[in-house]
Amino acid sequence: MYSLRYKSNKLLYKMRLYEVRRGDYGRCMSLSLKIASASFAVSIVVLLIKYAAYLLTGSVALYSDALESVINVVTAAVAIVAIRIAALPPDKEHPYGHHKAEYLSAVVVGAMIVAAALAIMHEAYLAYLAPKALDAPLLGLAVSSIATAFNAAWSAVLVRQGRKHRSAALVADGKHLLADVVTSLGVVVGVVLVVLTGIHVLDAAIAALVALHVLWSGWEVIRDSASSLMDEAVPADEFATIRAVIAQNTGAALEAHDVRTRHAGKVTFIEFHLVVPSSMTVEAAHDICDRLEAALKKAVAGAVVNIHVEPEYKAKHAGASVASAVS
Repeated sequence: MYSLRYKSNKLLYKMRLYEVRRGDYGRCMSLSLKIASASFAVSIVVLLIKYAAYLLTGSVALYSDALESVINVVTAAVAIVAIRIAALPPDKEHPYGHHKAEYLSAVVVGAMIVAAALAIMHEAYLAYLAPKALDAPLLGLAVSSIATAFNAAWSAVLVRQGRKHRSAALVADGKHLLADVVTSLGVVVGVVLVVLTGIHVLDAAIAALVALHVLWSGWEVIRDSASSLMDEAVPADEFATIRAVIAQNTGAALEAHDVRTRHAGKVTFIEFHLVVPSSMTVEAAHDICDRLEAALKKAVAGAVVNIHVEPEYKAKHAGASVASAVS
């Protein structure tokens, strides 16, 4: 009777804990989705402003800046879709969840950035072949500067919130906007030089430099996302925290070894082998695992813990203290 009541109470506790965590995760995803939706609206406004600046001046450099903003709109839309997919619960086909959808979206964003860079390079080449004087350059620059200010403020929000909520899609979107800010500033300086020197071919040269910068930005987004898709381990400082938490909560266990970690969106998967004395009961070993799991989930946001219990003869650090036997 005691055993049955113990298991029943334990099951109820885990169900309540799961509901609380699921609620926290849902609120986190809801906030990420709201930020992504706001990013989509901001990107449309910025695109319209930049295109207006191009129409006022006829500058191919300002046109390249506006063309990159088209990609901003698309990437914001991709981020919304990715965050929605990542929020889906595990199912039969995806038992570990859909967390990596955001990394896939970041790769798509990177590919789009590269495509934008090639399009800008094409426009720069055409402008180099047939350079022309700019119309109303000062008014165009003033209009473009408004868009740049919007992007600078919003990119900071996206990167900060994306890192806070561990959203790869928001971080990728924010980094792309930051690259857009840098290129916009370069365009402004370049157009001013065209006005001051009267060398119209500089407009095309500036557009080409913008294309190279955008190309590098796209490559960085693809590289970072690909690393996460390859199940990259947590950073060294976070891994040190995980090892410390395990060492402090092993109780009567002898050691923990083969500690492995990987990221998947907002989730951090942690798994390791726990060696216990041969005389320890299954219930006692299970209690240690529960304590370790709770401590790791408290220390690492979004942790999913998998512990494999082993008998004493499986120890790899026989005679060592528990603190030094976590590997």
